[in-house]
Amino acid sequence: MNSLSRRPLRRVLLSTVATAGGVVLLLSLKPHTTAEAAGATTRSAAPAPAPSASATSPAAGSGGSSGASGGTAGTRTVQGDTVQTRYGPVQLKVTLKAGRITAVSALQVPEDSPRDQEITTFAVPQLTQEAIAAQSAKIDTVSGATYTSEGYIQSLQSALDKAGG
Repeated sequence: MNSLSRRPLRRVLLSTVATAGGVVLLLSLKPHTTAEAAGATTRSAAPAPAPSASATSPAAGSGGSSGASGGTAGTRTVQGDTVQTRYGPVQLKVTLKAGRITAVSALQVPEDSPRDQEITTFAVPQLTQEAIAAQSAKIDTVSGATYTSEGYIQSLQSALDKAGG
């Protein structure tokens, strides 16, 4: 009878240990970082200049020609290639000063439907912030805006390639 009375206690002890172990495992998992948190971490590690990044409406007559235009002492503006995505073209203009990305402007973005406009309004500022923080085209895509993100990254990379960076 003594062994029967220990079994419930043994079960309680085992379930308590198992629960505590599960809680410890859950707490040991690293939380997923958002783009904003990752950008803030990157910026604090290597401070970037205060950029004036903006996303603009498509420019009339920007049909994929590209090139660099001179600016003030060491400032260059380079247009990336026009990248055709499933929802429309994406083309960027990148401003570099002393080899660093200081601004990225969208010359063309998908805007044919209200949903395209919503996605563009949401995704392009995030992508711009990440590009300036990363100082490269090695940035994450924005969830829900995969095609626009991929077009953005390709156009950004082409501009950086043309600028020699």
